[in-house]
Amino acid sequence: MSAKVKIAIVGSTGYGGVELIRLLSSHPNAEVTSVISSSSAGTPFTDGYPHLIGIHEELLDDMEPASIKAKADVVFLATPAGVASKLAPQLLQAGLKVIDLSGDFRLKSPALYEQWYKKPAADEDYLKQAVFGLSEIYGDQVLDASFISNPGCYPTATLLGLIPAVKEGWIDPNTIIIDAKSGVSGAGRGASLGTHYSELNENFRAYKLNQHQHTPEIEMVLSDAADKEVVATFTTHLVPMTRGIMSTMYASIQGKRSTKDFIDLYRSYYEGRRFVRIRPEGQWPSTKEVWGSNYCDIGFAVDERTGRLTIVSVIDNLVKGAAGQAIQNLNLMMGWDESLGLQFVPVYP
Repeated sequence: MSAKVKIAIVGSTGYGGVELIRLLSSHPNAEVTSVISSSSAGTPFTDGYPHLIGIHEELLDDMEPASIKAKADVVFLATPAGVASKLAPQLLQAGLKVIDLSGDFRLKSPALYEQWYKKPAADEDYLKQAVFGLSEIYGDQVLDASFISNPGCYPTATLLGLIPAVKEGWIDPNTIIIDAKSGVSGAGRGASLGTHYSELNENFRAYKLNQHQHTPEIEMVLSDAADKEVVATFTTHLVPMTRGIMSTMYASIQGKRSTKDFIDLYRSYYEGRRFVRIRPEGQWPSTKEVWGSNYCDIGFAVDERTGRLTIVSVIDNLVKGAAGQAIQNLNLMMGWDESLGLQFVPVYP
């Protein structure tokens, strides 16, 4: 067997970074050789994550492209917005492959990024170079790429649920309403009033109405699928649970279509893509049924009375919505089976 591909993770002390470590620990072709944190360099990784004792006990490395190049072939950037825009070009220039889990390279328009993220945009040449890694839709572009921009968690659940119907013209894209809910791990590990236990527990709230930074990402991909500009209503909610995203989507149906028609369309569209599971008629997924896994489960209901379609799409935000899809993109990038290292059953109950 050939040597394993060496992996460095920047931003390893966040939830996305530690989830990458969990998943890559069982990957047959990859090995984590460097975990990097600018804020905690020189300290044992297990100080922050004792559950990794005996698994990853090395000291955290500092961020230095030359030293990363000596230790790794591929770098995952699990950093906050605004950080990867500066780091990724240095790593690419050093000859490394890069998979960015932040939002810094998803939008191709610098002005749009600055409008929604309120930060300076990355260099436009690198924005053009980055392949948007929604694996089931753009997997062919990921093959042999050296720079991947991993999609956001909300966009992953939402887009996988909408794209086949939009692409086939079965729904009117101008009528799309997205009602999305996420567990609190999507907010990251940093403490804040909004994620304080006594504020979050037994509570359910909407946030960032008409301002969520994933809005233009969703509209960009839907516009590509529809071959025309699409503008959608996207509302996010925080749910008092640790993991999971549910996107419930509504749109007016074009033509006469039944629930079975949509099920057949989606099963055909995603045939061979093992991480998208389409539910049978009368059955809709819940977040618990994909917990800890790389699956996206989708269910449908056509309302003949209103002429509207309801789509329910669920993922684990830290796996299919972040680290799992990033590894799926690594597999495609390296020419491996896309499910390598991701073949595990959801945790239940």
